Amino acid sequence: MSDAPPNSATQAFADHRELLFSIVYNMLGSVADTEDVLQDAWLSWASRDPAQIENPRAYLVRIAVNQALARQTVLSRRRETYFGPWLPEPLVTSDDAADEALRSESVSMALLVVLETLTPLERAVFVLHEVFGYAHTEIADMLGRNPSAVRQLAHRAREHVQARRPRYQVDPGTQRRVTERFVAAAFGGDLDALLEILAPEVTLWTDGGGKAVAAGPLPIHGRDKVARLLVARTARPLEGLDIQYRRINGDPSAVVFVANSPFAVLVVDLTPDGESVRDIYTVTNPDKLSRIH
Repeated sequence: MSDAPPNSATQAFADHRELLFSIVYNMLGSVADTEDVLQDAWLSWASRDPAQIENPRAYLVRIAVNQALARQTVLSRRRETYFGPWLPEPLVTSDDAADEALRSESVSMALLVVLETLTPLERAVFVLHEVFGYAHTEIADMLGRNPSAVRQLAHRAREHVQARRPRYQVDPGTQRRVTERFVAAAFGGDLDALLEILAPEVTLWTDGGGKAVAAGPLPIHGRDKVARLLVARTARPLEGLDIQYRRINGDPSAVVFVANSPFAVLVVDLTPDGESVRDIYTVTNPDKLSRIH
C-alpha cells in the first residue's frame, strides 16, 4: 500500500494541468480536443500509484504528448472534409496569465497556422524544444526515438517555420492600435482607410466551417481584393453589434458579438515594422466560439 495521501494524484495533475494544456493545445490547435486529451491523460495517470513515479511532471508530459499524437489521426480525417480554410480554435488569454507561453508568440494564431503545415512528429518536437525548452534527449525519451532522429526532426521543423514565419516581436501596444484602426475601417466601410493599412500581399483567412459566413473556400490574397471584400461584407449593418478587444492567443484582437452572442474573432498579423496588416484571421465557426463569453 502507498503512504501517499488519497488526493496526491489529483493534486499532482492539477499542479501540471496548465503546462499540459499549453503543450497539447500547441500540438493540436483545438481547445475541445485538448480537453479530451487531458481527460484521457488524467485517466491514465489516476490508474497509477504516484508514489511509484519518480518524476510526475515528466511522466504526465509524456502521456499527454503521446495522447496528442494519437489524436492527430482523428483530426486529420476530420479536416479532410472540413469546408474552407481550417484555423486554430481561438484561445482567450489574459495579461496576468501565470504561464508566459500562454501570451507569447509561441501560441499566436499566425504561428499556429504555420505549425499546421508540419508533420505531427515535427510539430511535437518543435513545440517541446522551441516553445517549452525541452532538450532533444528528453524529447527522444518521450517519443521513444533516438536523440539523433529528434535533432533531425527539430532541424527540419525549425527551417520550415523560419521560412514561413520569421521570428519577430511586435509591440502589444502597436498591435492593439493597428487592430483598432483595422476594425474601425472594416466595420465603417472605409475603403481608403483599409487600402492604407493593408500590406500589398495581405491574405484574408476565414474559417466558418460551413456553418457561418466566410469569404469562400480559399484564402483571399491581395490588398485590393481583401479591402473590397471586407467593405462589401460590412455594408449591411448587424443589429446588436458589440466589438470587444481581448487577447486571443496572446495577441490583442477583436471579438465581435451580435445580440450578446459571439459572432466572430478577428486576429491581425502585422508586418515586421508594425505598420501594416499582412494576414487577417477570421473565425466565425460557432463550434470554435462556444467558449468565448
